[in-house]
Formats: sequence, structure tokens, C-alpha cells
Amino acid sequence: MSGRTPSTRLADTIGARPVSASAVVYPGKVWDVVSEDVDLGRAGTVTREIIRHPGAVGVLALDDEGRVALVHQYRHPVGMTLWELPAGLLDVEGEPPLLAAQRELAEEADLRAGRWDVLLDWVLSPGGSTEAFRCYLARDLSPVPEADRHQRDGEELDMPTEWFDLDEVHTAVLANRLNSPSLVVGVLAAHASRALGWSTVKPADSPWPEHPKLR
Repeated sequence: MSGRTPSTRLADTIGARPVSASAVVYPGKVWDVVSEDVDLGRAGTVTREIIRHPGAVGVLALDDEGRVALVHQYRHPVGMTLWELPAGLLDVEGEPPLLAAQRELAEEADLRAGRWDVLLDWVLSPGGSTEAFRCYLARDLSPVPEADRHQRDGEELDMPTEWFDLDEVHTAVLANRLNSPSLVVGVLAAHASRALGWSTVKPADSPWPEHPKLR
């Protein structure tokens, strides 16, 4: 460290530019493609096609032995089966992000957590999508009782959960063996935060202004 005072300018600015026209070009099952005319000031008005996405949450579930719960899921757009964090869309109307994360952890990994924190927030493809992602850190884990477990169907039937040491996953990320963006960012953040005594995590109910619908 140089000892310099951190610049207050080194932070993204939230605030949309004026939109003079907006139309749905393609209504999809999960997200829509929208065309918007945006006033960029001196650059004039430009037309942008945007994927309007509901956003998503993921969970880095860390047990007392320093292991992370990962699910193995096939992703057809890239033709790959990826190791991923338990995660899901914010597609239930009115469901708070924390509740969505708790539901996804239970449904995909049969796990509950006694402690929840926000590990990191980010946007996945800001040049073309509204998708915002919040990654939670879940600790004090326990299994969901058999009688209360989610009955999986569809693609979830072939999504096994396995445990890996956080250091091992971190090494695999840096070796370019893992490609899921939520896993890559979440693991890098968790590995760094753990080295700092988890001083960087935020309360589970922290505001999330980066999500367009939660500002």
C-alpha cells in the first residue's frame, strides 16, 4: 500500500439518462429485448437494444471446514456443464433478494444457513443487459430436513451438489478451469475477504441500488 488516501471518485455513479422512446422488440419467457432512445447529452440521442433482466442472486455457502457447496449444471448456450454457486432469478414478484437466496440454497443444495451476509454485488453485462447479481455469503450451515426438501424436477434432476475446499476452488479459478461468472467473482471475493477477517462483507439486508428495480 502506498499510504495515499483513497479517491472518492473511484466509484460508479447511479443515475439513468433520459429515455424518449421505449418499445419491447421481443417478449421472452425470462427476459425481454427492449429498444430505447437514450439522450446522452453532447453525444446526442442514440438507440440501444437492451435485455431487460429480472436480476439474480447466488450463494457462496461455506461450511466450518472451509468448504464451498457447488452445483454441477449444464448450460446449453455455451455447451458446457459448469460448476456453479447455488443461484436463481429474482422472478417471484415481491420476493426480497435475501428470501430468494435462502430459497435457492434450500432448493438446489438442501441447505439452510444461520448466518447471512452480502459478499458482493455486480452487474454482469452492462453494455447490453440490466442484469444485476448479488452474491451472499452463507455460514453456520445445516441440512434441510428430509421431509421439508424441495422436490426437484426438470433440469434440477441432474444437478448434483458437491463440496470443495475454498482454496482449491480459488486455485481452479486462477487456472482458468472454472467459467461460471458468479462462481469466479464470488470465489475471488470470498478468498480475499476471508484473508481480511471477513471485514468487507455487508449486512444481509443492505440496500442494492445497482439493481434497476431496487433503487
